[in-house]
Amino acid sequence: MKLDRKDILTALETISVAGEGKNMVESGAIQNVITFGDEVLVDVLLATPALHIKKRAEVDIIKVIHEKVYEKAKVKVNIKVESRGFGTEKAENPNLIKGKAIPGISNIIAVASGKGGVGKSTITANLAVSLAKMGFKVGVLDADIYGPSMPIMFDVETAKPISIEVDGKSKMQPISSYGVELLSIGFFTKPDQAVIWRGPMAAKALNQMIFDANWGELDFLLIDLPPGTGDIHLSIMQSLPITGAVVVSTPQAVALADAKKGVSMFLSDAVKVPVLGIIENMAYFTPEELPENKYYIFGKEGAKNLAADLQVPLLGEVPLVQSIREAGDYGRPAALQTDSVLAAIFETITRNVVQETVNRNEELPPTEAIKITTMAGCSAVKK
Repeated sequence: MKLDRKDILTALETISVAGEGKNMVESGAIQNVITFGDEVLVDVLLATPALHIKKRAEVDIIKVIHEKVYEKAKVKVNIKVESRGFGTEKAENPNLIKGKAIPGISNIIAVASGKGGVGKSTITANLAVSLAKMGFKVGVLDADIYGPSMPIMFDVETAKPISIEVDGKSKMQPISSYGVELLSIGFFTKPDQAVIWRGPMAAKALNQMIFDANWGELDFLLIDLPPGTGDIHLSIMQSLPITGAVVVSTPQAVALADAKKGVSMFLSDAVKVPVLGIIENMAYFTPEELPENKYYIFGKEGAKNLAADLQVPLLGEVPLVQSIREAGDYGRPAALQTDSVLAAIFETITRNVVQETVNRNEELPPTEAIKITTMAGCSAVKK
């Protein structure tokens, strides 16, 4: 049985931590709920280290999920104790993002690549729909200003965001498709119209799509960055505190060299954005008539070796399959396919992204939006 995150949260609203009046969800004790098939992981934050309270909370959570959701669910409860006294703002919300955050958005994930043509947008679209299938609230910002492809991949090419009033302010309403909230510069230009903008104009357009949009409550906002390590990347990271970055590459040496630069950009002293891992796209080719055969057209385990060298996780490998391309062209991402090998591959990769995000939020302080001077990145500047 596939568990629904919403059902679990509803069940958890019926119990409370011993000594507290509010239910576990309302009080903020439940920090995260992740479901994978019939498995569920519940992260809990308690204000007291008392062993009997910790044990009671664990027993209550497992019991209510078995009684109200699914009696055979495999439940794991992670309990973290952290004082909620003065000066511990992070204890109230360990996913709190400093800087100019977007209210209601828990995690902002940048999906990047060192070079073009590696399938970064395809990976972003499939990550988004996989997250939505798992029960998360997801948004995608298509920040590839000069080559926006998300409207095609989500079959909303002709859609136009409308303006709505929120708290007395005019906001853009993202386009919803397959359970994903979506904004792209492609919604505001003609399909055959080139975007001929200088950097500042592109940055202004992105800022409007980020801060003048009614994103609502989101667990994940995925940002599909353009290829390379340029002006748009700096503008995004200057505007937003990015929770973590995912780098997409193909196995060949040319792509890996650029992917290495992409990882280096995020880890640099000027940026300091945690890298959640690397995804290898077009890892191998398997003919439909010979499903057991793998042909490593672009090289073998290039991203795996790069991940090991850079000491970042390898999140997964996506094969070179015609139906992935066809699904993107037809506007129905391959991860939406039911009971297919491709859907299982994207689900595994998405699980890894979620787990690395959880690990990052537990182990590292919140990311701050970076401060960039006019000379940042200039090798001639003396440090």
